[in-house]
Amino acid sequence: SEDPSVTLFREYLKIDTVHPKPDYDAAVRFLEHVGTELGLACQKVEVCQGCVVLVLTWQGTNPRLRSILLNSHTDVVPVFEEHWTYPPFEAVKDSQGNIYARGAQDMKCVSIQYLEAIRRLKAEGKCFPRTIHLTFVPDEEMGGHKGMELFVQRPEFRALNVGFALDEGLASPSDTFSVFYGEKSPWWVKVKCMGSPGHGSRFISNTAAEKLHKVINSFLTFRESEKQRLKSDSSLTLGDVTSLNLTMLEGGVSFNVVPSEMAAGFDIRIPPTVDLKAFEEQVAAWCRGAGDGITYEFIQKCMDQNVTSTEESDPWWKAFSGVCRDMKLQIKLEIFPAATDSRYIRAVRHPAIGFSPMNRTPVLLHDHNEFLNEQVFLRGIDIYARLLSALASVPLLPAEA
Repeated sequence: SEDPSVTLFREYLKIDTVHPKPDYDAAVRFLEHVGTELGLACQKVEVCQGCVVLVLTWQGTNPRLRSILLNSHTDVVPVFEEHWTYPPFEAVKDSQGNIYARGAQDMKCVSIQYLEAIRRLKAEGKCFPRTIHLTFVPDEEMGGHKGMELFVQRPEFRALNVGFALDEGLASPSDTFSVFYGEKSPWWVKVKCMGSPGHGSRFISNTAAEKLHKVINSFLTFRESEKQRLKSDSSLTLGDVTSLNLTMLEGGVSFNVVPSEMAAGFDIRIPPTVDLKAFEEQVAAWCRGAGDGITYEFIQKCMDQNVTSTEESDPWWKAFSGVCRDMKLQIKLEIFPAATDSRYIRAVRHPAIGFSPMNRTPVLLHDHNEFLNEQVFLRGIDIYARLLSALASVPLLPAEA
């Protein structure tokens, strides 16, 4: 008696696309089969060796109009199976209808919801002026550097003639749905400290460890100030403040040797309201303040701060928000606290909204026992069917006239 859409979702969840060896080929074969079954055109673009972007297309009645892009990623993050109630790639459904699997929220649910919304619309005989493209991309969980970052620079992407994009959001434990119109800029900074080496029994001056201690104190003092700012202002969300975490420490060769070099790695996520040049100057000042022989390098440094318009005068947002009002969906506009492939889409000047229709659901992406309830999943198909109808019917834009 299980809904066929739920069955398809569970089948997709069983495909092991976990890093470090995701089975991308199996995922692409599965999705291509579903797309062919729905009568969608298929294109495969290998952006680098072993990393294929699958594009499924539902042609609109006026292909010259800018298209709707529905993006999702095929890869998922690693699991620690000993902490899971059920095996993470068996898509077990419990008596409450909760489906447990890695990728249940992030974000294989959205991939199938897109497809099932299109299945429903086609079965109803619907057609729309604007073309709808679905992209299924690799490598998002590793930063998208072998996926969407390369794809947006390719002629195959430009040929999609994108006008507006939907990508992943987050679950919401409350009645509201989170809608993300921008993202933080992810910076990964590695700070190296050089100092005097020597025997571990002596009080050596100017050591790398002393300098690193000062650096870490400066970074973590700032972290605490942002944490308190978020805590003290109920109007702020995690996307409104700069998050910072010490994530790596390197150094040392032996217990009895004071090392000449030590290093620390920091993961920093900066909201679009922050002046990035001024923030880098602050990072440099923290390093200078700890002494000589200190350098820093960026392992990742996203400088794009584009956000998507949420003004009612914007035709894309008007269509999106209109559906939410008609369906009585309570939405909350936010800056995404981490980073998704939307940032690459916005960087090439296409508006993108991050939205995963999962309310009354705990946020479990990357967590143990990730699950999604089947009724929440099915409700998401209803929502996407309405959204696609509205977005693919947006009237002629001035630039298209």
